[in-house]
Amino acid sequence: MMKKLDKEQALHCAKVFNDYFGQFNRIDQYMRDQKMAQIDSIAQPLPGMGFDSDMFDNFDLPPDVMDLEVVELDNHTWDNCINMISSHSNMVSIPGKSLKLAVKEKNTNKFVGFMRFGSPVINCKPRNDLLGNVPDLKIFNKTAIMGFVIVPCQPFGYNYLGGKLLAALCCSHEVREKLNKKYDMNLVMFETTSLYGNTKGASMYDGMKPMLRYKGNTMSDFIPMLHGKPYLDMVKYVEDIIGKGELVPEGASSRKLKMTTGIIGLVKKALDGEDLEKFKLTIANAKNLTEQKRYYVSNYGIENYIDIVNGKTDKIIKAPNYDRYYDNELIEWWRKLASKRYNKLIQEGRLRKDLEVWTKDSNIDIIR
Repeated sequence: MMKKLDKEQALHCAKVFNDYFGQFNRIDQYMRDQKMAQIDSIAQPLPGMGFDSDMFDNFDLPPDVMDLEVVELDNHTWDNCINMISSHSNMVSIPGKSLKLAVKEKNTNKFVGFMRFGSPVINCKPRNDLLGNVPDLKIFNKTAIMGFVIVPCQPFGYNYLGGKLLAALCCSHEVREKLNKKYDMNLVMFETTSLYGNTKGASMYDGMKPMLRYKGNTMSDFIPMLHGKPYLDMVKYVEDIIGKGELVPEGASSRKLKMTTGIIGLVKKALDGEDLEKFKLTIANAKNLTEQKRYYVSNYGIENYIDIVNGKTDKIIKAPNYDRYYDNELIEWWRKLASKRYNKLIQEGRLRKDLEVWTKDSNIDIIR
């Protein structure tokens, strides 16, 4: 039987949670701490030896002459690039399906953004509402995919509406066929969520019909995690008491989340009365740092995608706009929007030219 925490040990852990989450008033403060903890854990390259030289930085190049292609990257390159440009702390080891892509501008031979696809989350209220039920997971995992990371380099995203370019290409038949071939799927549904929901009432995915359509907000009742030294110190403290790997086996998927949840459970079991109520309040306040996310869906121009996802048929019926979902069509859709944006920024003197990459000294806005 696994050992328990005594009251004194549980109060020590409760204080760690309270001290850590008590320093944040807003989601962006929590996410900055999370991001900087990740940066601290990554070895910094020597000047001129990092992947920043591979990021698009020719902001005199107008959208109408850009030559774009979608390429698949190895884990090492993709992980290093995304950690450099993304304000989010991205997980490296992901269970289930995984396809890591980048969009490259061929005139400069530089990346403009990155995407990662994976197995959809198990439960999602707006998805259940859309489908009319909780889908059969076996069928759902054969017919649907989730875009977990859709991040443009900055200021490419700002200057050229880069987020819309990446999101549109996520909905392309070419990417769909990559996933069909890699995982033997009959893919008819792409889903993604905004990074922010109730903090920002809009998303880069808005205004993208018919490629992406907003279908509601997700729930946000989950426990955020500790990061950096406070997390590592608390795990060592608890495992010194109950045994290493006893709470969550080493190498388990999502171990950090499971460790956090498990320690919270041990603390609750060891406390009572006012101490327990104080700890429950700490966790409730921590949950307020989490976000409802805006949920978006693409059907790739497939008319009967809901019936296929629900297992009623496996035969695809093409909608009249099916051909709009090929790469060349999607890029031309983006090019018109991007040209208007780019020219307006030049006229107003607001074009940005400084490449934004995360380092230990970065002062980049988390919510952009």
